Amino acid sequence: MKEKYKESEDFYDKRYKIRLEKLKPLLDEFNSFVNEEIENALSKTPFGKALEYTKNLLPNMYFILEDGHLEIDNNAAERAIKPFVIGRKNWLFSKNPKGAHASATIYSIIETAKANNLIAERYLFYLFDKMTGIDDFTKFDFEPLMPWSSEIPNNIKKK
Repeated sequence: MKEKYKESEDFYDKRYKIRLEKLKPLLDEFNSFVNEEIENALSKTPFGKALEYTKNLLPNMYFILEDGHLEIDNNAAERAIKPFVIGRKNWLFSKNPKGAHASATIYSIIETAKANNLIAERYLFYLFDKMTGIDDFTKFDFEPLMPWSSEIPNNIKKK
């Protein structure tokens, strides 16, 4: 069940406090378990190797308790790069480096638009429309066209 937060609440501060309350005891218990089991485990067995590996990583697991802004996993990053993984086979058909560069540029624009809660197709049409007729791109101010710009029309933004 996804929790709802009021605008007045600091989501990250609340998440930080919940982690300290609920996650820290679990990490401490797991840490104790690993330290107890490693004393009796044979180091060459798969279980002993797993415990040693885990013991080396345990200090890093506590970083998640330091700041509510930290994500507990990398799922968002994995989802963001999925189009690139899928597109990788298509890139084999880029006839030259210039074509590959063009593909990478358009993927980058699309993913940046998505990351800024824009409707990618509408954003691309908006960009192409605004950039049509520009004679000298070296003198053009692109800042108002950036996905994070406050000048982006509302019909391009996701509700």
